[in-house]
Amino acid sequence: MDKLDGIPAEFKPEEVLKRLGMSKELAKRLDIEGLWRTAMSMIHPKALYTTAYITNRRETALDIGEVRLASRVLTRNLEKVKQVFPYIVTIGKTLEDESSKCESTLQRLYLETAGDLALTSARVRLEKYLSESYGLGNMSHMGPGQLDWAITEQKQLFSIFGDVQASLGVRLTDSFLMIPRKSISGIIFPTETPFVSCQLCPRKDCSSREVAYSESLRRSYGLDSE
Repeated sequence: MDKLDGIPAEFKPEEVLKRLGMSKELAKRLDIEGLWRTAMSMIHPKALYTTAYITNRRETALDIGEVRLASRVLTRNLEKVKQVFPYIVTIGKTLEDESSKCESTLQRLYLETAGDLALTSARVRLEKYLSESYGLGNMSHMGPGQLDWAITEQKQLFSIFGDVQASLGVRLTDSFLMIPRKSISGIIFPTETPFVSCQLCPRKDCSSREVAYSESLRRSYGLDSE
């Protein structure tokens, strides 16, 4: 198990405005420059990861060491993969505490969105680090709560790392959500063809969508069209 600390937040203020659909005129009235400085001072990305190997495979589940993970999509994505990298990334609790104090809904949304982008940026940096460190090519990821991988399997994923709260300051609630909220987890894996969960997700009007939905690809994974 290894830890990366001090991961830079590599995204621009314009990306936050774009995600929110906020005009530059409105941004000026809300003192967005000040909010940006506040966000940057409170975002501290860090990651916990480990190298693991698939020890057993089934049609809709696989074993990583002694931990079983149940997902048809994950199993399909890893059918040609032996080595994977379970991970947990967080930006800490400081930003969300500041966000909860905001009286302005728009200011709160700005800070929350900046936190989301910082998490994505940190995960991308981790993927790049793993690719370069292990001499791998394209890297993709998938996490509990995406597609057919149940959120309840956060417990199994966390068990790979032992005491995550002591190592990273992240814990699971009884409903398997992570505290601090601005945390993500999953499996990073090498792949010839990049995989993005959005490709199989039919949800409409999603501000976080990275690529277009493909119904034919979803069906090829054995999932229903809706």
